[in-house]
Amino acid sequence: MDFRIAVEPQQGATFADQLAAARVTESAGYSAFFRTDHYLTILGDGLPGPTDTWVTLAGIARETSTVRLGTMVTSATFRYPGPLAVAVAQVDEMSSGRVEFGFGAGWYEAEHLAYGIPFPPQRERFDRLAEQLRIVTGLWATPVGDTFDYAGDHYTLVNSPALPKPVQRPGPPIIIGGWGQRRTPALAAEFASEYNIPNASVDATKTAYQRVAAALKLADRSADSITYSASFSLCAGRDDAEVAARAAAVGRDVGEFRSNSPLVGTPDEIVDRLGAYIDAGVQRVYAQLLDMSDLDQIECFAERVLPQLC
Repeated sequence: MDFRIAVEPQQGATFADQLAAARVTESAGYSAFFRTDHYLTILGDGLPGPTDTWVTLAGIARETSTVRLGTMVTSATFRYPGPLAVAVAQVDEMSSGRVEFGFGAGWYEAEHLAYGIPFPPQRERFDRLAEQLRIVTGLWATPVGDTFDYAGDHYTLVNSPALPKPVQRPGPPIIIGGWGQRRTPALAAEFASEYNIPNASVDATKTAYQRVAAALKLADRSADSITYSASFSLCAGRDDAEVAARAAAVGRDVGEFRSNSPLVGTPDEIVDRLGAYIDAGVQRVYAQLLDMSDLDQIECFAERVLPQLC
């Protein structure tokens, strides 16, 4: 089992907060540090305000050395595919090839309205996501010296030099995630090296993985050619009192929290509950840290849970 830390900086976090969490993630032995891609808080006041995902990851890339860095997930509605391919390739170079590219259609309408970003209907968002995936991967894969052209319903590229290239070839690993029953598995089968399901029950996780495996078969890929991951909110403590205190710190009832995430509880409790997810096919877990000031929780989880499952 592989473990990663994921943070929700739109809830309120500076660059310094995120860098501190990334450094502890690296020193504690996790494989990667990920962040969401949002411009608006979902709960609370969000102070001091949002930080741009790829600007932030660029800074973190220069201040870390081994931990992998990525998004869960970059929203296709926020950026044009050409400049996005440039930004991700540049951060990959700045990190010496440590970037992973989670990519999704976007879903949070309020943040689009708040920052003047168009928010088309769901079908169009998925159409744009599919085109962006073809463009981004096409730009990265084009041999140096050749040009890239694309004519789609939403984007057109003419005589692009397709530069710069990422360090990782043909490009950073792509992660596709979500609950979609048809287009999401198909996009994962076409483009992804990892499929992620967020905050799901054991049965829902298993069903989602089965849909992706079926899509992989249709795409003439083996079912084990993709990594199956899951994301869960983290609230781990050395004892019940510490668990309750951490739940209270993020405004959650500990009983409700426990019922909705296997990463809520004492270390032995978490290990026991993750067993069912491992049996369902989970190979990688993203532990979502909700309290950015609680770096001790990252270390506690690493010290008490990782040795039992890694």
